[in-house]
Parts: sequence; structure tokens; C-alpha cells
Amino acid sequence: MAYFVPLLSTFLFFSIYYSQGNALSSNYYAKTCPQAEDIVMKVVKEEAQKDRRVPATLLRMHFHDCFLRGCDASILLSSKGKNTAEKDAPPNGSLHGFYVIDGAKRAVEAICPGVVSCADILAFAARDAVVLSGGPYWNVPKGRKDGRISRAIETTLLPKPTFNISQLQQSFHQRGLSLDDLVALLGAHTLGFTHCSSFMNRIYNFNATHDIDPTLRPSFAASLKGICPLKNRAKNAGISNDPSPTTFDNTHYRLILQKKSLLFSDHSLLTTPKTKSLVYKFATSKAAFHKAFSNSMIKMSSLTGGQEVRKDCRVVN
Repeated sequence: MAYFVPLLSTFLFFSIYYSQGNALSSNYYAKTCPQAEDIVMKVVKEEAQKDRRVPATLLRMHFHDCFLRGCDASILLSSKGKNTAEKDAPPNGSLHGFYVIDGAKRAVEAICPGVVSCADILAFAARDAVVLSGGPYWNVPKGRKDGRISRAIETTLLPKPTFNISQLQQSFHQRGLSLDDLVALLGAHTLGFTHCSSFMNRIYNFNATHDIDPTLRPSFAASLKGICPLKNRAKNAGISNDPSPTTFDNTHYRLILQKKSLLFSDHSLLTTPKTKSLVYKFATSKAAFHKAFSNSMIKMSSLTGGQEVRKDCRVVN
């Protein structure tokens, strides 16, 4: 069931904790650590060659980080004492690439100790994940600081797979992101895997009238039921997001048009004229999608909120 946050309280949350206050620049480390991005790319490339799931999880990690307190690496902090951190909340339960960021941080610290934030390393790694998957390169703005607070309860503010277009629009708008950004950034779902729990509501007991979501292609719904039975389901059962889950292409948008999108939130892009026209645009032009995605990633990753440069990404200084 979707969790709803009153608009006012959500606005206050973001206005207090979440801003573009830390000025970012493309040459932030030009004198202090010019090798930083090359070092991170080397680590990400090595780990992606060992495990093809790494790019998808790094990209998702960056999204989930930026969408709460800004891109402040709060998602990397470990739980401590009575505080459960973001990484241990249900929406982040399937993230498994934290060791990649740890490795990149160690490699950077060996060359430039105390200079490059974990938040910047995660932003570089997300970009590198896209590039290594055949997607676009963009110049990541630099100079983020690392946050000191990470609370699992705040992950209820993340967009849900059950959201309709108005809920999605509100969620993105609160982060200063437009409808264009919304459609482009959801294209990240071209990478990776989705667990049954994220779409079970579409294939069983959808509503009082339909057992299956009528916006799903019936043959596709039947195949999903085979993978995700109501009873005796494998613990990590699910399905790749599209037939090319390790390639950053525009297949995801074509599947939306074919009524084969896994998530209700993705299908909801067809429910307004503007978002539907963008889905058509990106489905027919990979170049247009890549350009829009790059621009929207720069915009999203420029939302900042941290205070320090951590020595260890898992703990505050």
C-alpha cells in the first residue's frame, strides 16, 4: 500500500534538510585530486566485470541517496545503536553494491586523503555505471559534502512503484525536478531486476473489478504469474526489467508502450499527454533519451545537503 505524506510536512522536510546550498563546480578537484574520477572508474569497471548487477545497483543507490537529504551519501552510513540507517530500510533491502563505493573510497584516500567526499564518489560511480552499460557520459558537478544523519524512516519519502502520475509528479517537484526529468530519470529502469513484491499488486487482486491490472498485456501478466505465484514463491523471485538488463538503452520505453512495464508507476507515464509524448520520443530515439537522461542526472545530482568529507563512507567523522 502506498504511503502518503501531507504536502506541507514534506515541503518543510525538504526546505529544512535539502537544498542546492553547496556550490558545485566541474573543476572542484582540479588542484587537490585531479585523478579522482579515473580512480573511481577503474574500481567500478573492475567490479562490474566481476558482477554484471553492479551498474544497476550503483545507479539506484545514487537515486535513493539524492531523493532524501540531497546527494549527501547518507545512504552509505551504517546503522548505529538505536538508529536504523537508510541502507537497512525495506526500500533499500536489495541494494548490494556498498562494497564497490568502499573500495573506490579506499583507492581515492590512498592518493588524496581527506579530500573527496563519499557523496561525490557515489555520483561518479553512478555516471560510470551508465557509461559502462553503453549509456551516455556526462560531466558530474563536484564538491558535495557528506551528511551526518541517516534515518530509515525517511525512506518512506521515496517514490513508490505503486504511484500514479500525480503522486510521481509531486514527489519529483518537491526535489525541483520537472515532468521532463521524471520521464527521463525513470528510464534508469532499463537496467537491473525487479522483485515480485514490486508488482504483485498488478497481477493478483488488483481491484474490486479486476484480478489483473487491465493496463497489462494479458499474455505478459500470465507470464508474470508463472514467475511470481501467490504461494511457494522463491525468496528472491522476480524478473529482469527488460530483455537487455545490463544495457543502458531505450527498450524500457518501448515496453511501456507495449503494455509490458513491470511497475504501475512506469505505466502511469502514459496517463498524461505530455508524459506520453515523451515516452514515444524516447522509445523512438535512444539519442534523445540519452541526452535528456544526462541533463536530468546533472540536475538531480546537484541537490546537496552534507557538512563534511568522511574518512570512511560507513561512519561519520
